Amino acid sequence: MDESTAIAIANHALSLARDAGAQSAEASVSIAHRFNAEARAQVVAKLEGSTGKSLFLRVFRDGRKATLSTTDFTAGGLRDAVTRAVGHADLVAPDEYAGLPDEAATDGAGLRLADPALAQREGVAKVAEALELERLIRAADPRVTNSSGSHYHDAVGVTALANSTGFSAAYTWTRVGRSTGPVALDGEVKRIAHYGTAARYLSELEGLGTIATTAVRRAVDLFGARKPPTMRVPVIFERDVAASLLEDVFAAVSAANVAVGNSWLSGRVGERIGSELVTIVDDGRVPGGLGTSPFDGEGVPTRRTPVFERGMLRSFLYDTYYARKLGASSTGNSTGGGVGPSNFYLEPGSISLDDLIAATPQGVLVMDTIGFATEHATGTYSRGARGFFIENGELAYPIDEFTIAGQFTDMLAGVDAVAGDLRFEGPVVSPSFRIAEMTVSGN
Repeated sequence: MDESTAIAIANHALSLARDAGAQSAEASVSIAHRFNAEARAQVVAKLEGSTGKSLFLRVFRDGRKATLSTTDFTAGGLRDAVTRAVGHADLVAPDEYAGLPDEAATDGAGLRLADPALAQREGVAKVAEALELERLIRAADPRVTNSSGSHYHDAVGVTALANSTGFSAAYTWTRVGRSTGPVALDGEVKRIAHYGTAARYLSELEGLGTIATTAVRRAVDLFGARKPPTMRVPVIFERDVAASLLEDVFAAVSAANVAVGNSWLSGRVGERIGSELVTIVDDGRVPGGLGTSPFDGEGVPTRRTPVFERGMLRSFLYDTYYARKLGASSTGNSTGGGVGPSNFYLEPGSISLDDLIAATPQGVLVMDTIGFATEHATGTYSRGARGFFIENGELAYPIDEFTIAGQFTDMLAGVDAVAGDLRFEGPVVSPSFRIAEMTVSGN
């Protein structure tokens, strides 16, 4: 299905909503062709191909809002669903903040959202990649005895949005990825690792050999891991783990959480919270970024929003609803049903992760975290972790079964070095960085 067809479906839903009595409405349509291959032990364990389609509709009537989500695009099914949605609006309380946005996107040029080669690629070549990745991890080290699967996946899709103010637009997008999860046997202990890569363009993925080597090294390097002593030391977060930490920061700057007091940053715009190295941006216009789009889930143009500038909190992130509620303007971060990241990231430095380790006389490198223990209202952070103990600027030995903990205010203020290994492989990403001191709880 092409962009014009998707726009036509969205506009048809709007027409049905008006006929049913909606005073204003918004319809978004998504169609995606997806492929996934999983290999285990040189056998294709899973092969999936699908075409998914969905329509999400918001209708407004007398200050009341109702929503609809459906995959039934037949004439009768769509008409019945839209009619019910408009009827449901009469059953909810009025909300002064509900309504369509005041602005709409006009330009999406140069965003590099779609790789035309993906739609033409044969399934046989995709399956071959998964099988080759599985072969490579097993050939890399005899201690790799199993895997949680080697994967190739891609998607080619169209997103369209139209509303009753006259806005109507669509864009085509692609996504492709490779990943693997080797399992290595360390005596009776299974060391499980994972590594992958994702991009808009096939040519921008890391190679199969690099993925396999990195994943296997992450598993076997943990052989003989032991619990470290309890201490206060510098902690380096490798980029994948750093991204998960930034997800907690995003939750704190989401206006949806700020509005209900579930954020340790509520009321602190204009305060210095992080170190000079903490510049965090949400940018929906990064060319080729996996969080990039010309407009958000409401048709508001995406943009670059500095959230922290050299440690200073500058802005929260808003959709239209919470912007009105908090007396601000939308930052183009609507998901259609809430506030979400586009490309939310810490600006990188210029050194490598190896340089960062070499500049750390003693500390901990965190390669993986376990569990969820963030208290968003107070900013308390605590995670189980595994990684390496650093001595004299080198990885001395692997460690696991320990906990890292701190307060986000102290952690951001303590960022004293940032690496340059940022990759836009998801909506929330980060380079590796070091925090000057955290509590590591072990023996």
